[in-house]
Amino acid sequence: MNALEHRMVDALIDLRENHHVTGVKAEFEAEGTRLEEALRLKEVVSQAGLGLTIKIGGCEAVRDMYEARVIGVQRVVGPMVESPHALRKYLAAVRLAFPDDERDDVEFCVNVETVTGYEKFDEMLALPELGELGGVVLGRVDKTGSLGMSREDINEPLIFTMAADLFTRAKGAGLSCAMGGGVSAASLPFMRDLPEGCLDRYETRKVIFACPAALQNGADAGILKAVGFELMWLKNKRDFYNAISIEDRVRLEMLQSRYDALIEAAGGVYG
Repeated sequence: MNALEHRMVDALIDLRENHHVTGVKAEFEAEGTRLEEALRLKEVVSQAGLGLTIKIGGCEAVRDMYEARVIGVQRVVGPMVESPHALRKYLAAVRLAFPDDERDDVEFCVNVETVTGYEKFDEMLALPELGELGGVVLGRVDKTGSLGMSREDINEPLIFTMAADLFTRAKGAGLSCAMGGGVSAASLPFMRDLPEGCLDRYETRKVIFACPAALQNGADAGILKAVGFELMWLKNKRDFYNAISIEDRVRLEMLQSRYDALIEAAGGVYG
């Protein structure tokens, strides 16, 4: 690991020991995480004694699931599950990608993040294969978007009412419950007001906090530290690819200086 990655480990240990952080998240979906990035992140996360969650690119993104299995993850999350059919396809893909003896070590969750998914949630809970599902994640930003509302409306009473109802039904079915989507210090009253015992986790873009402990005093500082970790991760990513770019640029400039005129004289093209 490089120096910045060692500082990232220290930041995660602080978050684990002082702010009830249990894991880190990467997305093959909206974030577009590449495999080499996920592997570097897994090393950092493992050094800090935390688990890695991967959000895959779709409800039956089997290749993403294969890669999550190779990386070694604590949790897989399928996005935009809006119907019983989508949930069936997700669980079928899980069975294809993960052997029976490995599925017990991974929690398989789905994002319920649209009004359609909310309205069809009881139908999802009625599926015979529901026991293969570990939990649900409420994505508030997409939920507001599906209602024709804006990102600034994530803490509105309507979203709170839907969240409380969704989590209560999920808990009744034995599922874990997590909340993401625009989580900040301003979200803390929203989460604290949810029915007792119905929220197991909340997530910033990169960091996963365990409830109810992470909702106590110091929660706002923990969320800010999570943003600090994300900034370090983005800088590390930038530096990693910048180094590759510089390496290729040197080779490019050398070839151009030597062969520009010769390639043109031969009737060739290079760009």
